Amino acid sequence: MPVYVIGHKNPDTDSICAAIAYAHFLREQGMPDAQAAACGEINARTQFVLSEAGVEPPQLVMDVRPTVGKIARREVALFTVYQRMRASRVRAMPVLDRAGRLHGLVSLTRLVELVMPDQAVDASARLVETSLDRLCAVLDARAVHVVEPGREEELIVTVAAMSAEGFTRRMKEFPAARTLVVAGDRPTVHAPAIAYGVRALILTGSYELSAELRAAALSQGVSVLMSPHDTATTTLLIRSAKRITPAIAREFLSYPETMLVEHCAHEVGNARQVLFPVLDEAGALRGVFSKSDLVNPRRAKLVLVDHNELTQAVTGADQAEILEVLDHHRLGGGVISREPIRFINEPVGSTCTIVCRFMRQCGMTPPAPIATCLMAGMVADTLNLTSPTTTPTDREMLAWLASVSSMDVAAFATRFFAAGSTLEASAPDEAVRVDCKEYGEGSWRFAVAQIEELDLNRFASRQVALREALLRLVQERELDFAALMITDITLHFSLLMVVGDARVVDAVDYPERETGLFEMESVVSRKKQLLPHLARLLAGLPR
Repeated sequence: MPVYVIGHKNPDTDSICAAIAYAHFLREQGMPDAQAAACGEINARTQFVLSEAGVEPPQLVMDVRPTVGKIARREVALFTVYQRMRASRVRAMPVLDRAGRLHGLVSLTRLVELVMPDQAVDASARLVETSLDRLCAVLDARAVHVVEPGREEELIVTVAAMSAEGFTRRMKEFPAARTLVVAGDRPTVHAPAIAYGVRALILTGSYELSAELRAAALSQGVSVLMSPHDTATTTLLIRSAKRITPAIAREFLSYPETMLVEHCAHEVGNARQVLFPVLDEAGALRGVFSKSDLVNPRRAKLVLVDHNELTQAVTGADQAEILEVLDHHRLGGGVISREPIRFINEPVGSTCTIVCRFMRQCGMTPPAPIATCLMAGMVADTLNLTSPTTTPTDREMLAWLASVSSMDVAAFATRFFAAGSTLEASAPDEAVRVDCKEYGEGSWRFAVAQIEELDLNRFASRQVALREALLRLVQERELDFAALMITDITLHFSLLMVVGDARVVDAVDYPERETGLFEMESVVSRKKQLLPHLARLLAGLPR
């Protein structure tokens, strides 16, 4: 089961690069299942980084809530049904048609009814619809002579458990072409059975026919099988060689593999069915689950990087097993663990700084792709060490990274910030969501998005559309308000657009360019500058 190392929703470069680098670190430190994941689409600048590094994008994981596909057992298949049920410890089994499509379900109860029919109906107890090939497989028998072994037919089982004369008379009450004779070391039964031309003679206890009787069987077209079991066991196994078609239920509950466990638990709990097939989008069988699998479904395992608030985490994080948290933001809320975990939250400029320090402390030199990712995360979140969030640790780690990788940080930073303009490349609704985080402050719920640009020349033509997109964000997520911070990373200047609750808009005390649009000189950090300001503002507002 993978351990997803995953950043926040609408991931930025630090979030993605920290996930990639920390997953690498964890694998090197003995966690082979650590796998980088992303909770949202990757923006243009991060795509540039991954291309430069030659690294595949992390797996997209948008929801980690338990689904029936995640709890399904996939090793179950139809071969010899009862044996597979025993081996898999299930009480039912899916049946597939020749095209591999789900045909029905067969239960252990229905199989037992096939093997042990109503004893009041003697004739039905003798009937076995099967083939000689299937009999050989079930009995582990050796075919001495066999005619049309693959033919499906209804055979009448007779057991030589009386005198030879009495059995011969009884045997002839049944049509020879459908009669199956089971006998041990009894040549006085073998000879009349072969002479009568029965469909097959099954010799128990590995008894062998004489050369004379083998020749007679060949002449009469009588198939001869040698069972290694005694007569009683052989007879029971023959019954279990029946076709399972009568036992297949064609009305049953099945579920798509993407269905959440919580959405089907009630229906499954009230059903008489004991096993539930799980199907993929094409309707092909992916596995099965039983009611007991819903009692304590396997939880996803997560390592959270670059965030610690569940409002920013992948959907279902509250139902997952959180193993670690690695972050550099304010302490939020909601993360609960059943056992002690490693929770590291440091006031540095980048989560990649923390990962880089871990590697240095362990004497690990990051390979070139990981070094590029670490550099990108630091450069992005500290605006190449010019942001007020920058600390001596960030400077030290970036310098160490440059020394061990021989990379030109300044040149890389220039290419990185020139790699993409959100205002130019993204539709308004996408632009306000590409780097958007939700927060809770007391009873207030709000979102703050940030767009970083080399200049703000494109803003004026997009202003109205961005405001409308921000209003839609408030409505869709039922927020009190939302803010969009458009930052000029060259001049270290930001514009702040705020929509939603009028009390909040009126309370913002940055210079107001126009209604709901504010100028923020030397403000470039959402984390260290804007959020503390909003927290103080909200603390003084009535609800």
